[in-house]
Amino acid sequence: MRILKNILMLLGVFFVITTLIFAVQGANETENESVQDVAENDNDKSVSDTYRISTIEIPEDLNFAGELVPQDDPEIMERIDREFLVNTYWQSNALLLMKRANKYFPVIEPILAKNGIPDDFKYLAVAESALTNVVSHAGATGFWQIMKGTGKEYGLEINTNVDERYHLEKSTQVACDYLNKWKEKYGSWTLTAASYNAGPGAINKFMGIQKVEDYYDLLLGQETGRYVFRIMAIKEILSNPEKYGFEIEKEDMYSAVPTFKVEVDEPIASFADFAQKYEINYKILKRHNPWLREPHLNNASRKTYTIEIPNKGYYKVAK
Repeated sequence: MRILKNILMLLGVFFVITTLIFAVQGANETENESVQDVAENDNDKSVSDTYRISTIEIPEDLNFAGELVPQDDPEIMERIDREFLVNTYWQSNALLLMKRANKYFPVIEPILAKNGIPDDFKYLAVAESALTNVVSHAGATGFWQIMKGTGKEYGLEINTNVDERYHLEKSTQVACDYLNKWKEKYGSWTLTAASYNAGPGAINKFMGIQKVEDYYDLLLGQETGRYVFRIMAIKEILSNPEKYGFEIEKEDMYSAVPTFKVEVDEPIASFADFAQKYEINYKILKRHNPWLREPHLNNASRKTYTIEIPNKGYYKVAK
């Protein structure tokens, strides 16, 4: 009798365990089906529901410095289209250019205007350097990518101690002098811009070989062949950001820190010590005076230099 009871008890336990196993499996299958349904529904959604990639409509009056582009030429239009697509869909770069332009264009624009240079040439600086003090593999330096020889020819001081190609106002003036010189020779702002990139020697050579005198008729190297079109694309996008899908508020822009000027006409042994006198540090001093290339100033000739110092309260400097 006891044996029978034990057998019945074991059968009961087995039945309960089996029931629980089937219940758990059923619940898992239901859950898996629900997850699968959600996944299938998600798969039905496309990235295109929220992000659209489209061709770019080219403005019908595209021009550089008032000189119209021959938009009835299909080869020209392909080159234009390339630059509009590349620069529109390189969104991070375009946003950076917009932010920097807000900071630096107010410095560049009045210098261009004073020298009779069309305002479009500020976008040449954008194309050259992205408004940063870069140095090219050939040694071209600063916002305007000025070569050492050219800088010295136009009166910039360039040595290990001081390099005024990094001085925005002075380098912009040199760019203006250069552009006016070659505009007088070529008679075209478009060709002048091309010569800024390739050099007048190269442009003169190409014009002589190909027997044409218009930028749009010349077969040039890839960089210069794209150059003016890239400038025009940058100009259009930065001038009409909303049209090309960019949303940027005024408060998102970079802005210049107000400064005052200090004149020095003697050697400075340590710019770190000099900076502390104005409650800033060496890094901040260099930020506002990138043309100072070493942490000291020799100045054996006792030349007068003008150094920009930021107004108080804009930087937090550790004591």
